[in-house]
Amino acid sequence: RIRVAGVTPGPAPSRFSAWSTVSSADVNGTRVYSPSGDHLGSIDHLVIDKQSGNIAYAVMAFGGFLGMGSDHHPLPWKKLRYDTELGGYVTDITREQLEGAPSRPDDWRDNRDWAAQNYGYYGV
Repeated sequence: RIRVAGVTPGPAPSRFSAWSTVSSADVNGTRVYSPSGDHLGSIDHLVIDKQSGNIAYAVMAFGGFLGMGSDHHPLPWKKLRYDTELGGYVTDITREQLEGAPSRPDDWRDNRDWAAQNYGYYGV
């Protein structure tokens, strides 16, 4: 952090902040856990609906080794809740559900049929 003479800096941004809002930069890389506390993967990036401004998906990287060969799958944002003790998101989605999820077409971000299928698959 850079200090400017005469200016008192505010609190440093933190992924584990008690604030009710969070920067997307802090969400990227945050771990995702099962309800039993098993690490499932990490948030790679968010997908935001242009018209509503709502977060549509958190694209989670899972599987692979040291980031190599991992799969990426869009999870409905509503399936994640932040757990301050874990410092990550918890979901009721199982590893088996992730592995059996509907495959993503190339146009998945604009494909409403696939979105309905994906949301339905996860019970949203």
